[in-house]
Amino acid sequence: MYNRPSSERGKTDFDWLESYHSFSFGGYIDRAHVGFGPLRVINEDFVAPGRGFDTHGHADMEIITYVLSGALAHKDSLGSGGVIRHGDVQVMSAGKGILHSEYNASDSEPVHLLQIWIHPREKGGKPAYGQKTFDAADYQNKLRLLVSPDGAEGSMQIAQDAKIWASRMDEGQTVALMQGVNKKYWIQVARGIVTAGGQTLNAGDGLGLDDIGGTLTIEAQDSAEVLVFELPAI
Repeated sequence: MYNRPSSERGKTDFDWLESYHSFSFGGYIDRAHVGFGPLRVINEDFVAPGRGFDTHGHADMEIITYVLSGALAHKDSLGSGGVIRHGDVQVMSAGKGILHSEYNASDSEPVHLLQIWIHPREKGGKPAYGQKTFDAADYQNKLRLLVSPDGAEGSMQIAQDAKIWASRMDEGQTVALMQGVNKKYWIQVARGIVTAGGQTLNAGDGLGLDDIGGTLTIEAQDSAEVLVFELPAI
């Protein structure tokens, strides 16, 4: 079991960006926390109105953006662009190389988001971009598959044998997931308080579980929002 409390995360703090790092990122280097299987980055970002990340490059990474509040605008070297909000998911396969920028689409409200990086199966793939709005009812007190290797159940496809589910849970409600063989799981709490794996997890906390088999059950102790990752065990 890999317990990653919110209070122990790294932090980057600029005048326009407050970012919390579950794993080593940028100037935050912690060799005890460099990822969980192919899951390399979970950053919780708060971006000031009208500000953002200027054009920069990525390669050989599957980048998933999950907005918790506000709106984020994206442009990239493929000619893709758009604005994502709560309930939207953005996936960018950097492949052999891509340039992009991300900005708060509002001049008055901050944007709060999770940025997730997952190593691909192979390097040098074809860059790609996509975004999708998921029905709020599909999240409520159940796990909605957002990302998968094959686009199952209307999810967005990435170049790794990984899946991401999300749920928005009312107090006292539970969601459950049958764990696969030779898989590991990461739970990231976006809001509220839940119990899982015998642990109480608060907003910003992460919990990694290694191939324990059986059913993974998450119970909300108050109104909560969680992401669940299924990752290859090796």
